[in-house]
Formats: sequence, structure tokens, C-alpha cells
Amino acid sequence: MEATTLPALRQLLDSRYSCRAFEPTPLDRSTIQGILAAAQRTPSWCNTQPWQVTIVSGAALSKLSAALYEKAAQGAPPTPDFPFPEAYLGVYRERRKVCGVQLYQSLGIGRDDRARAREQSLENFRFFGAPHAAFITTDESLGFYGGLDCGLYVMSFLLAAQASGVATIPQAALATYADVVREHLDFGDDRQLVCGIAFGRGVHDAAVNGYRTERAGIDEATRWIG
Repeated sequence: MEATTLPALRQLLDSRYSCRAFEPTPLDRSTIQGILAAAQRTPSWCNTQPWQVTIVSGAALSKLSAALYEKAAQGAPPTPDFPFPEAYLGVYRERRKVCGVQLYQSLGIGRDDRARAREQSLENFRFFGAPHAAFITTDESLGFYGGLDCGLYVMSFLLAAQASGVATIPQAALATYADVVREHLDFGDDRQLVCGIAFGRGVHDAAVNGYRTERAGIDEATRWIG
């Protein structure tokens, strides 16, 4: 790869954001297929390519959304295939807190307005109005590394979408009730749900799409030895 292509990659990484307000108009099938074709080039352990992707749109998406929203609104216990973090400690807690504050401030949600904060959280299960969602599963037998390979696939999907002018938001929330997703999308018990990705055209002037999260500096994330 020529070194001169790095600025193009950096531009995609810098411009991509987690979209939380989408236009309802569906994308052309050819646009989605282009994103999938690019993401399919993702590397994986021994070239196993463990990801299976289910694209959900239209009435099927509305039906799944209603089922997930009802479950979440009732406060049903989570049933993820992969355990969620036990706790956010130290710098991870601080970063998560700042991210949440930015989100709520963009929407004018006060610090103690738990009702509106909960309403916003439930919007995850409405896919933030996106016309499409991609659900990523891995083969249970491949364990951690199958999930890791799927994580690489998710990043490829996000960048391919950004390069196509398509907004995205990867959502661990959509894996909260893996049993509900499994029932609606009919993938087997040997498949583990990694996450979902809502995608479509973003509403760029929506307040909730106006803030950007920061990233730690290289020195915070890197050790040099030798």
C-alpha cells in the first residue's frame, strides 16, 4: 500500500461518528452491497471469516424493534451471548461519563432528569430511526477469537459505510436480548450475537449528531520498548 493513502484513511476515521438520528428513507440495495463487499475483505484468524451478517429492513425491522423495545421498557434481565462489562473503573469510568454527558447535553437533558435519560436509552431499540440494521454473529466454537474477528469486520463495515456517505452506529445494546434477536432472525444456537449496526442517511443538523467524542493521546495508549 502506498503511504499516500494514509490521509484518506485518517479522513474516514476522523469524520465517522455514532449517528443517533437517521432519515427514514431506505438505501439502494447496491449501496449496501458495496459496503458488504468492502467489509468482506476483513482479515481473520486462519482466514476463518467467522462473521455472518443479517441485514434487516422494512416491516421486519419494525417488528424486531417493537419486540426489543417492549423487553427493554419492561426492564427485563439482559440475555447477551457475550457477558457485558462487570464494571467501568478508573479512566474507563471517566471516559464513559464524559461521553454520556456530551450526549445528554446535546439533547438538553438535565443531570437529574432520569426519565428523559431512560427514554433516550430506549431509542437504541428503535435503531434511532435508521431504515436498516446489520446484525453480526460468530460461530460459538471459535470462542474469543471469533468475536475478535467480528470486531474487525464491524470496523471495516463502519469505514466502508463512511466512504459511501452512509451514517452508522455500532450498538452493543442490540445484543442485550440476544434471545429475542435469535427468535426473529432465526439464526441457530451455535451462532453468538456480537452486536448490531444501525445505518442509513444521517440527519446532519440534528443536535444529537452535533457533538464528537475525544480520543486519548498516543502516549496514553502506547508503550515503546527498545
